[in-house]
Amino acid sequence: MNWISKLECKFGRFAIPNLMYYIIILYGVGFVLDYLNPYFYIQYLSLNVSEILHGQIWRIVTFLIQPPSNHLIFLIIALYFYYMIGKVLEQTWGAFRFNLYFFTGVLFHVIAALVLYLFSGQVYMLGTSYLNLSLFFAFAAVYPDMEFLLFYILPVKAKWLAWIDGFFFIWTIVQGFLPSYGGTYSSYRASAFAAAVSILNFVIFFISTRNYARISPVQQKRRREFKRQMKSRPQNHYAAQQDGRVPKHRCAVCGRTDLDHPELEFRYCSKCNGNYEYCQEHLFTHEHVK
Repeated sequence: MNWISKLECKFGRFAIPNLMYYIIILYGVGFVLDYLNPYFYIQYLSLNVSEILHGQIWRIVTFLIQPPSNHLIFLIIALYFYYMIGKVLEQTWGAFRFNLYFFTGVLFHVIAALVLYLFSGQVYMLGTSYLNLSLFFAFAAVYPDMEFLLFYILPVKAKWLAWIDGFFFIWTIVQGFLPSYGGTYSSYRASAFAAAVSILNFVIFFISTRNYARISPVQQKRRREFKRQMKSRPQNHYAAQQDGRVPKHRCAVCGRTDLDHPELEFRYCSKCNGNYEYCQEHLFTHEHVK
């Protein structure tokens, strides 16, 4: 059990379901505020560390209200896109892990802005653009072969769009430290650090959940089918041996279950045709069923 699983066991009940729905509402409110008063966000809601240290602590949260676009048409497209990605990620990961990914990105933005202010004395107001774009990195990592219609015409897989997204992130980081950009305009430097912490959040989360192949859509479908088959079967002699309890996992090679060996981990094999589950000792050594 990794650290994310431990956190989920302790704090999973505090997760906000349908988080992206509320984030989209915030962006909508931010768009209206920007339309009514373009300077209101900068003056009272942005991630201005100087003002935060002078008591305006609400800025730690309210900077999230910044919409991804100031144009209505592009805003609607962006909100639909981010809502779709966020909803799919939450369905795949679960509410807690999606909450953790999003709010860790928020925390990294706040820490980066604070560190920059303390070391440089300048205010770098990091926005939400790269926080949102980092959601697509996570989506492409889980669904690399999902196709999108680029310009509503050209079908492109998510993994290739993620590479383009990554190049954009890297260029933003490099640009922020070029003398002709980062040395003159703080907005370039702020974008560079926002992109850097967003990538850092993705890398940390991806490394911590590198066994996520077990909850891929294919594995989820197989698991659901396996559970339906198990429910339709009468209790057999294995259940009798375990005081009436039915094991949830059984190795197709050695027959060991999660009841008689709770220390074992069990996984479904994506290369076998059918719902075949194996313990950690036979997952990579068994002969694939074709």
